[in-house]
Amino acid sequence: MASSPMTSSSQSPRPPRPNLAFRRLRGQRSPGEFAAAVRRAAREIDEQVSCDARYIGRVEAGEIRCPNYAYERVFLHMFPGRTLMDLGFVPRSAVRGRGARTTEEAPGPHTTSPTYAPHETDGAYEPYDTPYGMHDPHDRGDPHEHDLHDPHEIDDQNHEESDVQRRAFMSGGTATVAAASLGPIGLAFNGAAAAAERSTRRAGEAEAGALEEAVRKIRLLDDRHGADGLYRRASAPLRAAYALLDAGATRQTTAERLHTGAGELAISVGWLAHDSGRYEDARSHYAEALATARVAGDPALEAHAFCNTSFLARDAGRPREAVRAAQAAQYAARPLGSARLLSLLSLREAGGWAGLADRTGCAQALARAQALYGRGPCDADPEWMSFYGDAELAGLEAQCWSTLGDWPRAAHQARRATRLQDPHFTRNLALYTAELADDLARAGHPDEAAAAGLRVLDLLDEVQSSRVQTMLAGTARVLLPHQRASGVSDFLERHGALPR
Repeated sequence: MASSPMTSSSQSPRPPRPNLAFRRLRGQRSPGEFAAAVRRAAREIDEQVSCDARYIGRVEAGEIRCPNYAYERVFLHMFPGRTLMDLGFVPRSAVRGRGARTTEEAPGPHTTSPTYAPHETDGAYEPYDTPYGMHDPHDRGDPHEHDLHDPHEIDDQNHEESDVQRRAFMSGGTATVAAASLGPIGLAFNGAAAAAERSTRRAGEAEAGALEEAVRKIRLLDDRHGADGLYRRASAPLRAAYALLDAGATRQTTAERLHTGAGELAISVGWLAHDSGRYEDARSHYAEALATARVAGDPALEAHAFCNTSFLARDAGRPREAVRAAQAAQYAARPLGSARLLSLLSLREAGGWAGLADRTGCAQALARAQALYGRGPCDADPEWMSFYGDAELAGLEAQCWSTLGDWPRAAHQARRATRLQDPHFTRNLALYTAELADDLARAGHPDEAAAAGLRVLDLLDEVQSSRVQTMLAGTARVLLPHQRASGVSDFLERHGALPR
């Protein structure tokens, strides 16, 4: 029996066409290496994108038919003289708004199924692409150029509920941008999150993608601004994530993405609590992520949850738990094939041994971490590990030697970390410099310690991190007897003027 035109909106969209031109431009580089090149190019033009191997794979598979404006600027900078169509993309008008529809795809007057342009939802909402006309403060172009949503495309109440769920995550990201800038709209998304919790519509690919994007945005904002201004505002997207899990998904693959996304979001929110000194909140979020990993049978998520649990246990003064959690993480991670992940987990174990004053165990774990790190990156490396490079390796080693009381060795590694750190990651630069200041102070170099402390104070306009402030307070106490040393009085005066 022939299909009625009124049911055409429920038919499956056409499969994506691979972007062979973009694949040729990648050449011999792995997706991860090419993603790193994209991020470097973005920094060259003061743009911000959270590109990773998965994004490159989606572009090459044709799932992203046209990049958002931030990526467009970066790609055109990387390949001067070429247009988006030269890079294998389609014109923006073909994937957005009413121009993206064909006659047979337009919904009939009584349809009850929402209709989207083919692959429009899959590719439209990438990092820093603001949905439904909400201007992204990182986009310095025309504030209306993103406002391409056609209100006539909302066909019925179910479609509106799906939009609410997507906005619950994406406006959560926008709200945390505002929070990091001390803006006035910190609670803008709470109503949307509550609406998502009431919705009974089963989640699809769009909701899973929005959840994954919320995780990326929180991580990016934490890298730049620290956790203190973000934590409370990140709880609403997390509630909405677990509401989507309760509602169920349309496909098993979508359910798996939702479980992973919700678990990763719980870890990200837990880290915001952890870094802002709310250890019990962090422990609860990490336990929630671990439970989600166990329910979903997701070893990658389990390894990540144990990794952060180990880090938290070290900071909370439970070093033996830190060792056990790090070892459990390594057990979960071994089948994943990522040497860099195992390297980081070995560093977590080393931190626990240092807390137990076991110098031999710490040194063995550090040597294992360095050997695994030396194997280099691979496609199996998790997306969340983008922070882990030469600087982080040196910084975590510095923390181990500092815990063991070997201040000169700790200061050497902390100095290496500050020199190696990409200045784009402002929070980490502040953290490593604060570590250096404290190690120098305890090693008997008050003038150098004060100079490093002053550099950290200069970064506090951008970074809100209780961890960094606690470290500075400890350094100030050590430097108090040395007020006559060069620069020490300036540091103590500026530090004393900080708001409490």
